[in-house]
Amino acid sequence: MATIVPEVLQANKEYAAGFSKGDLPMPPGRKFAVLTCMDARLDPAKALGLDEGDAHVIRNAGGRASDDALRSLVISHQLLGTREFIVIHHTDCGMITFTNEGIREQLRRDLDADAAAIDFLPFLDADQSLREDVATIRSSPLVPKDIPVSGFSYDVRTGRLQAVI
Repeated sequence: MATIVPEVLQANKEYAAGFSKGDLPMPPGRKFAVLTCMDARLDPAKALGLDEGDAHVIRNAGGRASDDALRSLVISHQLLGTREFIVIHHTDCGMITFTNEGIREQLRRDLDADAAAIDFLPFLDADQSLREDVATIRSSPLVPKDIPVSGFSYDVRTGRLQAVI
């Protein structure tokens, strides 16, 4: 079976040959964190004008404010000094294409695996899920009330951000 690893390692070798940012500080220079979807059509660094060291970028399926995403945001703020959070969902998101029951059944059928305990956090409306995720972050007792939390929708066809909340 062919693997992508040799191609990725070659690209890394070329990247590392010219690497000059090894002394960047651990805290993000622009003091903010982004929670966004893992969708390959969305490149947060390019879309937001980020360079290495500028911001924390947390990605998961759907850009959801899951327990693990909240864990990362809390560490980002408490230990690494971020002072603002931006949540980005996007148009044409794959999270609207399935249900918990559907993916659980698929896993049962394909892998004989029981995923009943996992909430895959699908949604029907990307803007509504964005509002819910921003509200989850804002209402968390682990997030100070004075941290700005903004929500945007990224249009995968135009590359533009639209404020939602």
